[in-house]
Amino acid sequence: MLRHLLLASALVLGSAAADDPVRSATAKQMPELMDFYRDFHANPELSLQETRSAAKLAAEARAAGFEVTEKVGGTGVVAVLRNGPGPVVMLRADMDGLPVTEDTGLPFASKVRVTTAEGVETGVMHACGHDTHMASWIGALRNLAAMKGKWSGTLIMVAQPAEEVGKGAKAMLDDGLFTRFPKPQYVVAFHDSASLPAGTIGMKDGYVMAAVDWVDIQLKGVGGHGAYPHTTRDPVVLGSRIVVGLQTLVSRETDPQEAAVVTVGSFHAGAKPNIIPENGLMQLTVRSYSPEVRKNLLDGIARTARGEAIAMNLPEDKMPVVTVKEGFTPATFNTTPLTGRLTDLFKARFGDPRVAMVPASMAGEDFSYFNLPDKSVQTTLFWVGGVPQAAWDKAKQDGSALPSLHSAFWAPDAEKVVATATEAMTAAALDLLRRK
Repeated sequence: MLRHLLLASALVLGSAAADDPVRSATAKQMPELMDFYRDFHANPELSLQETRSAAKLAAEARAAGFEVTEKVGGTGVVAVLRNGPGPVVMLRADMDGLPVTEDTGLPFASKVRVTTAEGVETGVMHACGHDTHMASWIGALRNLAAMKGKWSGTLIMVAQPAEEVGKGAKAMLDDGLFTRFPKPQYVVAFHDSASLPAGTIGMKDGYVMAAVDWVDIQLKGVGGHGAYPHTTRDPVVLGSRIVVGLQTLVSRETDPQEAAVVTVGSFHAGAKPNIIPENGLMQLTVRSYSPEVRKNLLDGIARTARGEAIAMNLPEDKMPVVTVKEGFTPATFNTTPLTGRLTDLFKARFGDPRVAMVPASMAGEDFSYFNLPDKSVQTTLFWVGGVPQAAWDKAKQDGSALPSLHSAFWAPDAEKVVATATEAMTAAALDLLRRK
């Protein structure tokens, strides 16, 4: 009896999957999409160097009948499919890898090595999962081209460079993404997640990822012999006092209900134990959501650095120089109407257990630029879990650590990520472009 019940259940589930054209079309593509994934994984390219990846994506878009423009904002690809009257929907994927030497042990692991512009020899790896993003982009593109009878409007598929350095989205916008091509009312993207079990979708409206600033503090002192510190003004001591002082910007000057991070990630000064150096350099990353908190943090960094220098009796010409570096990435904001609509859609399609409401992250994403030029553009970036189920269960049971994004060990369950993301992105576009 049990055997017959199980067989009947399998037949029902198989029939349900077959009756769902989006899921069925995605399943048929999966062997080839996984080939794409493995190829992208084995051949990663650093930011603004994504020529091979861009060429493969452009070729797929042309084969599916899209109008394709390459080299937008550097190596970006814009593919447009016009299919009658209706809204304009943009689906975006990012292409760049990271200067990380892979240690996953995968049979198709990256062996690519480069020397960076800074002269550092390093491996290159898709340690942030953009290989799954590109494979899913191809899957959604093919699905939607084949389903033109089910939707009306204009679909724009964007393959974006340089997300990892926060420059690609702005570069594409500066190169006319919203003026040379139809301007979207809706922009949707996903990111694989190292904090959710594979195949789970994570949703959050409002602020979802943080604004990111890089700040340099150049320290100036009076150098001398380490045996005679009273004749010097030690920039190491000055920097140490600044590090301690900066901690109060979050703990005592930011509303506890607001999120903020100030991290001193690099502090360099001196070259020998018995020499007090003339200068030093501190490098910071600053994370926030609201513009008000961001301003308070940046103003506070400059004030703290100057105040500590005054306390050390440094003259005006020895005041620290605080520089907010180029490449600021705004906070990523998921607009409520679109995010709520997609949350309901995904729950109906995948079931409530596979759709989780997640907290905002202090990581950054330049997807944020797409709703800055005009607040009429609705945007949603959602997560697709990539943690293999066995690893997730083990971590829950014994507290073992899981590799994060940007880790040399990050190896998602790519099949579940690609299948889930392809289906979700296809379904999202079909819903937004549904025929009246």
